[in-house]
Amino acid sequence: MKQTDFNAKTILAIDDDASILRVIGMRLKANGYCVLSASDSRKAIDLAEQNYIDLAVIDYKLNDDNGVDLMEKLRDLQPLLPAIILTAYGTIGSAVNAMERGACNYLTKPFDGDELIRQIENCLEKSRMLNGRYPPDEQHNHPAFFSRIIARSREMKSVLAKVVQVAVTDSNVYIEGESGTGKELIARCLHAASPRKNGPFIAINCAAIPENLLESELLGYEKGAFTGADGRREGLFARAHGGSFFFDELSELPLSMQAKLLRILEEREFYPLGSNRKVKVDVRIIAASNSNLDKLMHDRLFREDLYYRIHVIPIVLPPLRRRKEDILPLARHFLAGFSKEAKKNLRDISPDALRKLMAYDWPGNVRELENSMEYAVAMAEGEIITPDLIACMSGEESIQPLRHARDNFEKEYLTQLLELNQGNVSQAAKAAGKYRADFYALLRKHGLNPTEFREK
Repeated sequence: MKQTDFNAKTILAIDDDASILRVIGMRLKANGYCVLSASDSRKAIDLAEQNYIDLAVIDYKLNDDNGVDLMEKLRDLQPLLPAIILTAYGTIGSAVNAMERGACNYLTKPFDGDELIRQIENCLEKSRMLNGRYPPDEQHNHPAFFSRIIARSREMKSVLAKVVQVAVTDSNVYIEGESGTGKELIARCLHAASPRKNGPFIAINCAAIPENLLESELLGYEKGAFTGADGRREGLFARAHGGSFFFDELSELPLSMQAKLLRILEEREFYPLGSNRKVKVDVRIIAASNSNLDKLMHDRLFREDLYYRIHVIPIVLPPLRRRKEDILPLARHFLAGFSKEAKKNLRDISPDALRKLMAYDWPGNVRELENSMEYAVAMAEGEIITPDLIACMSGEESIQPLRHARDNFEKEYLTQLLELNQGNVSQAAKAAGKYRADFYALLRKHGLNPTEFREK
């Protein structure tokens, strides 16, 4: 495949007659298609597991299978896959059976090459209209920003449909998904498709800003409001006026700040630190977390009233392991981008490397896949990405998800604090720079009992 052919449509041709496969391959390649050929159902299924297929051309009667049965097996791997059935018999019964079970069309052998091309073009267009099987750069019904999202799987197409539907409302949206699934990208799509698209989009990561700085960052402050406040500063809320405000990792918001945020959402106004002048704000709140906010609420680690204020329209992003159809298009998308940046002539990913990509569970999701492809491109010396360039692919050697690593570190850190302070929560909280109530909340989160450390 040439470098410019990353978006060429891929046709899977299946026939147990080698001469027919050669004819189909030559005709399709001459018309700009990428062709994969299989002489039996086992090979066809292997190819569908390793490659995204735009359309299948299947012989009705194979040595080891029925073409229509094979079509349904392929659709188990790639739902909505359009198919054209070839039949040497020309019987009404076989054609009707194929069409009733979902074939796009059928052709009778011997077939005319031009007619095959016309049928393929018609079926591809019909499939795009009915099922939305658009490549990344052809999502015509979505705002331009949506072209950054690779959505071949049914799960992600459903997410994007919901995003388009709710974007035109002004309701608060809560996005839940594992780390690396693209929550901020979805938040930006919501903003780009909304009536607020010409307003600012302000994002903040609640886990990245120290608790003692969070309030001043959000609300702003006047000169002299606290030690170090050498001048007036506008807060992030004020900057977001007329647009959207995105809270990433909302579950990390301290309980003390949760109460203040709730008041702002209810009253749509606030006082900057050290000021007696109210600031009115008109913002849409979009929040996200890789934690189960509902569980945190029931564990009293997240305020129930704030939960219901934020959790108006939930959007759940599926992990990459549950949308395997997106892995290969994403990998090729990243390959094209990183190849261009690195000025390398990388043409494709080898079948063994593709199989490795598909077999992995991707605990870091799209972000991990992107990092893996960046590494592969950087280390590649030839024109093909080979299996040895795909890093962290075995279950035993895979990197721990960030969420789990952070939770493990947090629990170990709290344990050490309690041991050093002999279970004295006040002293441990002071050493950690946390309010006592927030420190207790963290202890409950990790199931740590201070009395056990006093006994030691």
